[in-house]
Amino acid sequence: MTRAQPDVTVIIGAYEAMPYLVECLASVEAQTLDPARIEVVAVDDGSQDGTGDYLEEFAARAPMPVTVIRQENSGGPSGPRNVGLARATGRYVFFLDADDRLGAEALERMVAMADRNGTDVCLGRVEGVNRKAPRSMWGANQDRTDVFSSNIKFTLSAQKLFRRALLERHHMRFDESLWTGEDALFTMEAYLRADGVSIVADYTCYYLVGRDDGKHVTKSGGYQLRFDSARALMGLLERMLPPGPKRDVLMVRPFQVTLLPQFGPVFLRQDEDIRRTKFELAAPLMDAYWNEGVAQRLKVQERLRLQLVAMRRPDLLVDVLEFMKAKREPGPVLKKGGTQLYLAYPGYRSRKDGVPDRVYLAEPREAKAYPGWRQTPAETFLRGATRKVRRRLGRLRKRVTGPHGRVAA
Repeated sequence: MTRAQPDVTVIIGAYEAMPYLVECLASVEAQTLDPARIEVVAVDDGSQDGTGDYLEEFAARAPMPVTVIRQENSGGPSGPRNVGLARATGRYVFFLDADDRLGAEALERMVAMADRNGTDVCLGRVEGVNRKAPRSMWGANQDRTDVFSSNIKFTLSAQKLFRRALLERHHMRFDESLWTGEDALFTMEAYLRADGVSIVADYTCYYLVGRDDGKHVTKSGGYQLRFDSARALMGLLERMLPPGPKRDVLMVRPFQVTLLPQFGPVFLRQDEDIRRTKFELAAPLMDAYWNEGVAQRLKVQERLRLQLVAMRRPDLLVDVLEFMKAKREPGPVLKKGGTQLYLAYPGYRSRKDGVPDRVYLAEPREAKAYPGWRQTPAETFLRGATRKVRRRLGRLRKRVTGPHGRVAA
């Protein structure tokens, strides 16, 4: 008899994963989704700790079909994931790291959510175990959203449910030339190409586990690899989006998450050669992608640090970092009747340093924390009108879908 197509293929890339692999596979076996609707493709990436043997044992007793592939070490997670993708037959694929584990209802909930809404990507709530996990996108379930109107750009790990037809239609695979950030590139492309993204926020679908031995399936590598990752993601956004607000709002992610930490406290501890190399690596990225549309979406101290990188001013960057290290607070400077607030970090109003005043100008979301600042009447009206529109859309959505998310008769 021909076996029915599974709903989801769980792809597990495993390298030196014992003993964490035991709980990982137990979480797959414990899924409430019918085992007949699941298949597992597990790739042992040249482990020497018994990982491959344990995968074989699991395959022999698991209630769902399990394919085990053993190969020489590839050096990173991209190769095993691509091998797994080539063997997948499910309508969806889910990438599960061998260190981590699933919530028991994870696959059932995510498949149901994607099927109900016809979306191509589904995110399940992530909880960290001995490590941090993304938080800003789990406020509430969302049947259908996109990367521009939600915070999903800040969770670009591969541990998502992807419709396999989307990946095959666009020949999407992980970039094996990247040693870090390969999942960000893959996931961002999926977000941009997807016909909608769903979010399961009311149930922990994925447990992101911090290993006691400090190892992880992804090798972190040196700081140069972070610049490679930022360059790749920025290039993807440039290719897929025309210049303008949509590109800018997503470009915030590689600047804020990937580049900015390279010019944070660690910069003070590094020698002059590393500092110079970092500025050299950053220069073409700043020249190509740093603009006002990106800058205005950052906090003042974030914007200032990156502006100093763009200006090739490591000396003033060190002054700002020392100011922050000392836990000093910038003096607020109110102008135009309190409707503009500047934060006087080092270099503010200094002709010698030549940093434009606008770099120090706080946006409303940051300025509102300071006494004396007030919105302009235009901003107040616009925000009020936006809130009214959102409330009306919410009421309309409830009338159309009914109380349980179904289309009303």
